[in-house]
Amino acid sequence: MRIAVLTALASGPQHGYAILRDMQALSGGRVSPPVGSLYRVIDNLVRDGLIEEESNDVVDGRFRRYYRLTAAGRDELEGAAATMRAVAAQARRRLKAAPASIAVKGARA
Repeated sequence: MRIAVLTALASGPQHGYAILRDMQALSGGRVSPPVGSLYRVIDNLVRDGLIEEESNDVVDGRFRRYYRLTAAGRDELEGAAATMRAVAAQARRRLKAAPASIAVKGARA
């Protein structure tokens, strides 16, 4: 989930709920963490220096804290993207080389 938060913030500062919506959109709905889990991740990313609070305001009586990537966060995201590209390339190569009929030991059809 850390990479999903960093990815959401790569396009610019956002508040927590906007990060959640962006994560859902980026993943086609496959990533939809509970709000409490999201804010724990955000707190950890702040602690680790990968994101920082940019500003805050009150909208319709609700406090909103806006976050942005730091230089370290951008570096972390670039490294993660490179790793994901390399893993995806290996997966494509292995799937192409393996017969489609390979069964996993112990798996049931």
